[in-house]
Amino acid sequence: MPTRGDLLRERFRRFAARIVKFARSLPRDPTADGVARQLSRAGTGASANYHSACRGRSRAEFIARLGVALDEADEAERWLGVLKESGLASGAELEWLLDESAELRAILFASVTTARLNQRALQDEQDV
Repeated sequence: MPTRGDLLRERFRRFAARIVKFARSLPRDPTADGVARQLSRAGTGASANYHSACRGRSRAEFIARLGVALDEADEAERWLGVLKESGLASGAELEWLLDESAELRAILFASVTTARLNQRALQDEQDV
């Protein structure tokens, strides 16, 4: 039976794949090309860093990688918003990606916050 971490890794992988497909569907012009590159980098980076966090060798590495994944998910969400507000893209796929990026960002934010609190509590126990 897959764990929550396994399911989230799969969700990030699907998100990254859909980001890449979406970026490839954007109009071919210098502005859209630049945004597409940034969006692809951020979306795939969020997925790769979450996967890496799950394989972290230490609690500190886990937290650091989660933080990078959070930054990348936030950036992907911002680029999707730019595409929508500029009129370079619209439609159901864009809306799905915006919703998914917001959910993944919220999950990562909660995970980073919890991991940091747990690390502090562990350090406090060791200091006693």
